[in-house]
Amino acid sequence: MNGNGFMSWVLRSPLHGMLSNGMMLITVTGSRTGKKYTTPVEYFREDELLWVMTSRDRTWWKNLRGGAEVSLLLKRKPVTAIAEPDLDAKAVEARMVEYIKHVPQAAKPLGIRIENGKANAEDIARTAEDRLFVKIKRIT
Repeated sequence: MNGNGFMSWVLRSPLHGMLSNGMMLITVTGSRTGKKYTTPVEYFREDELLWVMTSRDRTWWKNLRGGAEVSLLLKRKPVTAIAEPDLDAKAVEARMVEYIKHVPQAAKPLGIRIENGKANAEDIARTAEDRLFVKIKRIT
């Protein structure tokens, strides 16, 4: 079982509480194949939206261009939502600042220095080049 398989197992199990406050499963339908792909992702909540940061090297988010329906397993409950990637570099930088505020422990692994309580702007710009955010709005 690989890392994603293990995380998926935990998120589906009664042990999910260890991870569910910051991780969920997202199921995306392939735009060409119609095949369903499920992957564990980290998320943070901001008002009524969920935000997922991912690498541009990943492929699952490409099926969401223009907005698409997705299925989530959020705190072991099924949720239907609409998800759409935000690829605009400046928007990703702004969202990255918010992400670091919500998930400050992510700064160091991402190589973002915190100076006087704020994320370093150069580090944010560099990191945002190969990242994007997926905006998720719950339907049910």
